[in-house]
Amino acid sequence: MPMLLQGIVYLINPVGGNAPFDQALAAIAADQGRFELMQWLQVPFFLLIPATFAVAWVTRRQVPRLSTAGAVVCLGGLGAGLFLLGGPVTPDYMTVHAGLDPAVMDKFSTAMEDQPIVALGGLLFILAITVGLLLQGLALWRSRVAPAWMGIALAVGGFTHPFMPTHVIAGIGLMVAAVGFAGASVALLRTSNDAFDLPPLG
Repeated sequence: MPMLLQGIVYLINPVGGNAPFDQALAAIAADQGRFELMQWLQVPFFLLIPATFAVAWVTRRQVPRLSTAGAVVCLGGLGAGLFLLGGPVTPDYMTVHAGLDPAVMDKFSTAMEDQPIVALGGLLFILAITVGLLLQGLALWRSRVAPAWMGIALAVGGFTHPFMPTHVIAGIGLMVAAVGFAGASVALLRTSNDAFDLPPLG
């Protein structure tokens, strides 16, 4: 669900996340309601952390090392990103919403992006989405707890996300990754109480 909603945000965003500040301001001023909807759609994104736990849990018996590696990279990066980055309410939105000075807020936005801690949070978050979800997708594929194509969808959807040429295609990639998470959720729901906490096989 969180990855699906994030994919929808990418699809309905008229400018993309890396648009210049003045271009983003113009888009927000033209359709402020759309950007408010995008903010609300991003609220459930924190559920990606329990979704990552679900993948790790259902794959840990068959491929414990791969499952653990994917969980560490993914959960570490997601935690850093959610803790260190700004969130869905952005400076360009607040400039329009609160009638703030565009020139000052442009400088503020640039200064925030140049902060080393923010850059570190962004890097770790990207590693979580690319390397972490790639490893989790491979674990889902190799564990055979869900159809192989679901594991491939999770691996490919996450890994290719930052390399897509447009934000619309990147959003589609996130929706592909959401299919993989759905596979893990189904596998978890099918696990009986007796089999839920069995130790790893290897």
